[in-house]
Amino acid sequence: MVSEYEIKKQICEIGRRIYDKGMVASNDGNISVKLNDNEFLCTPTGVSKGFMTPEYICKVDKDGNVIQANKGFKPSSEIKMHMRVYKHRPDVQSVVHAHPMYATAFAIAGIPLTQPIMPEAVISLGCVPIAEYGTPSTNEIPDAVEKYLPYFDAVLLENHGALAYSDSLLNAYHKMESLEFYAKLLTISKQLGGPKELSKEQVEVLYGLRRQFGMTGKHPASLCPNAKAGLPSCHSCKNTACGSASASSCDNAGDDLVAQITKKVMEQLGK
Repeated sequence: MVSEYEIKKQICEIGRRIYDKGMVASNDGNISVKLNDNEFLCTPTGVSKGFMTPEYICKVDKDGNVIQANKGFKPSSEIKMHMRVYKHRPDVQSVVHAHPMYATAFAIAGIPLTQPIMPEAVISLGCVPIAEYGTPSTNEIPDAVEKYLPYFDAVLLENHGALAYSDSLLNAYHKMESLEFYAKLLTISKQLGGPKELSKEQVEVLYGLRRQFGMTGKHPASLCPNAKAGLPSCHSCKNTACGSASASSCDNAGDDLVAQITKKVMEQLGK
């Protein structure tokens, strides 16, 4: 079992990574890790994530109250947002909030990342919606993020930044890194005349691969937001059957489509 001290060291290392990659400036961003149902480690407020050491890291309970913090340090002012993620996503073990340049630019422009432009982004992220603007450190941001938590593993924060969460600290960081890479590629491709998007059939095949890989987390490949109920939607729900179907029925429909497409591909390869 990994000790708390080792986890604190890991948090500091991820903090250095997001700082060195320009995903945060000055004292921006915050990171947290779930120890158990009532204990969480988190980065402190007012501290550069690129220069932390283990003694900087605070421990809070599920309500964000301080359990332990060394003198001069107090939990991130955005801890409410982290706690909301843990509350509604029991599978999540870590949350990373940053301000990556390209992804944040999309959040400022009000453009969600929903264009299927490369297999890796489709498989790992699917879509990244934008949560409505909220005042930092208040419940406005957690309230805005909450409705997207059952369907996505990363969310853009309108005029603010990005949020990623997963079943480990490293995976949460990787989602943030993938999110930024996706946004950067989309920006560059737009400058070159616009991206050539993957077709609906190609996307469905990639979703089928994700299911075969047994990847964890929430993703359009395994959950279909119900547009008629006013829930988030993306390119995974262009199938008209998804508009009124349950998540499980959408999964079955997707599996059938993948099987049909795979069969056709194999037939063409055999010719």
